[in-house]
Formats: sequence, structure tokens, C-alpha cells
Amino acid sequence: MKRLVFSIIAAIVSLTISAQTIDEVKDAIRNVNNAWQKNHPAPEYGGTKAGLSAFWDNAVYHTGNMEAYDLLKEQAWLDYSLAWAERNNWQGASEKDASKWKYKRYGEGQDFVLFGDWQICFQTYIDLYNFTGKKDEKMVARAKEVMGYEAHSDKDDYWWWADALYMVMPVMTKMYNLTGDKAYLDKMYANWKYANDIMYDKQTGLYFRDGKYVFPKHTTAAGKKDFWARGDGWVMAAFAKILKDMPKNYKHRKEFIKYYRKLAGACIASQQLPGYWTRSMLDPDQAPGCETSGTALMCYSLFWGINNGYLPKSYVQMAFNSWRYLYTVALQPDYTIGYVQPIGEKAIPGQVVDKNSTSNFGTGAFLLAASEVCRFMMMPSNDWKNY
Repeated sequence: MKRLVFSIIAAIVSLTISAQTIDEVKDAIRNVNNAWQKNHPAPEYGGTKAGLSAFWDNAVYHTGNMEAYDLLKEQAWLDYSLAWAERNNWQGASEKDASKWKYKRYGEGQDFVLFGDWQICFQTYIDLYNFTGKKDEKMVARAKEVMGYEAHSDKDDYWWWADALYMVMPVMTKMYNLTGDKAYLDKMYANWKYANDIMYDKQTGLYFRDGKYVFPKHTTAAGKKDFWARGDGWVMAAFAKILKDMPKNYKHRKEFIKYYRKLAGACIASQQLPGYWTRSMLDPDQAPGCETSGTALMCYSLFWGINNGYLPKSYVQMAFNSWRYLYTVALQPDYTIGYVQPIGEKAIPGQVVDKNSTSNFGTGAFLLAASEVCRFMMMPSNDWKNY
């Protein structure tokens, strides 16, 4: 009966969006981004301190803002991220003494310079450096200092949680393109292999969020493997971003593609019929209902893979199902993005996630997805109206 209800919902949603135009997707991007920036003003317009930090949640929004800017070239969006970067002095955590830099556990202090949640901001700083055309060294000086230190260190245990792969892997490929130094690519590979040994589940092709959640040490209430949707969404999006920036002849490229494809297939297999992913991917009853941030990251990653020939066209229907959910359920009449699980690291039984559950990172993930959907629709060879 549940499956029949989901099928009916999916059919209704399909009918409501089948005539959608490219301009409507662009309007969604503009409306969502303009609403976010109006409600969360940049520094010169009285932005609050919490909204201006370079920590991961704000920085994820700016990765989405950069994707939307790259697509639609709205100058106000570029200016918004420029103001944020200037306010943060083009750095993440600000400790100057490298002997005090930390990363082996969670930390929000200014000495956690090597902790990935403080490094994602460098993605946007490098994008701003390139998009503005100014080539102002101050924009990337701290990124070179911090990431150069990491790339040339003798450690490879920097990433021990799934989120870190989205936070830092794209920084490494952007740093390579900025400097030409292959040490960034090789350190990315070494760090990723370390993370895989901790989190990757060979049987399913999915990633546990971190070592605490590896089966059978941790299970859902029903005794099943517990894969957190946003965590696997981070990894999927990381693969898409690094393959975009990585040299075609890089020696480990094929291995990254192999894992990306297997993860994409595993995510497709666990998608709910209306198009979303539940917070615990293989046990929907652990925390029932839709969730936007994980769904948006997967939507972005699926469309990027399809658009660039890494994922099969047979995935297009499922990718569009995820977009239909984002457009018809997550997107609210006031242009906020709802049903975003709050900051956390797992599916929490009983946690309320509803239309009023919005966030900076969830909005950024929506912008990533919508931008890639738009690119799919803009390709003359894609008969997207059939989906």
C-alpha cells in the first residue's frame, strides 16, 4: 500500500512539472538566491556575525552561490561573496603559528586551521580570484599557506568524516589549477584513501558518516546499516567537483570515477519513489520523511555526471525525480528551502524536519542542484520534456 501511495504521489508531481521551462528553473535560482541574500545581508548592509563566519555551513552556501553566479552572471551575487570573503580576510581559521594548527578532532576554534570545516571557504576564495579577473594575491595567499602546508606534509589522515570530502577535495583540485603543483592532487588521493579505509562499505558502495557509525558497531533501531543521506551527498558532490577540475590524465582519475559511479548507483537504488532520500538511506523508518540537503547534493551530482558523460542516461529519470521533489516540495512560496535537517551527523529518530526547516547549507545545496539541472536542460541534445 505504501508503495502504491508513493507511486501516485510521484505521478502527480510528474504532471505538475512536465511542462517546466528552462526560464522557470532560472527563475527559481534567482528567487531563492535573492531571497536568501536579502534576508541575510552582506557585511556592509548589516549582516550578523553568525552569518558571516567562514566556517563550513556558511561556506557551503557560498559554493552554491558561486555555481549560480557562474551560470547566470548576476553581479550582485558575486559582490555578496566578495563582501563575505573580505570580512573574513580571505582566510578560514586564523591562527598564524603552524605549530599550533589542529585537525584530528572536531573543533571550531581558530587553531583548527587544518580541520576541513575551516578549509571549504578556500573553494569560494579561489573562484572569486578567477571570476573577478583581478588576480589579487591576497585572495589566495592564506589558501596557499594552509593548503600548501597540508599538501607537502607527511600526514595523510586529515579526513576522517564524510563531510570533509566535500569541504576539502575540491579545494585540492582548485589549488592544483591555481599553482600547477601536483602535490595537491597526490595529497588529495592519499587523504581520500585514508578516509575510504574508515568509512567506505564495499558491500553497498555507500559511505558511513565516520568511524563511529560503521556496522555492526552502530546500527539503526532495526539493526540495519545506517548511511546518513547528507553524508553520502557530500561525497557524491565531492566526486563531481573534483572530476570537473582534475586533469584528464591524472594517474588516479580512473579510480575516482570508479568509486563515483558505484556510489551513484547505490544512491539511485536507495531513492524513495517521490524523488527524495530519507535521512537513513537504507532504513527509511529510522527517521521517516523527506530531507532536502542530502537530496539536493545527490541531485546536483547525478545531473553533473549525466551532463558530462560519467553516468548513464538511464539515471535521468531518477535525477529528475529528485529535482521534482526539490522544486515542488522543498521550495516554499516565500523562496526559502524547507525540509533541511539541522546541523548534525546522523538520522535522529523523532527529529522534526518540516517546511520551516531551512539553512544556509541547504540553500547552497539547492543552488548547486538547480544550476546543474539548468545546464542539462540547456543542452540541445537532451529531450528533457519527456521526463
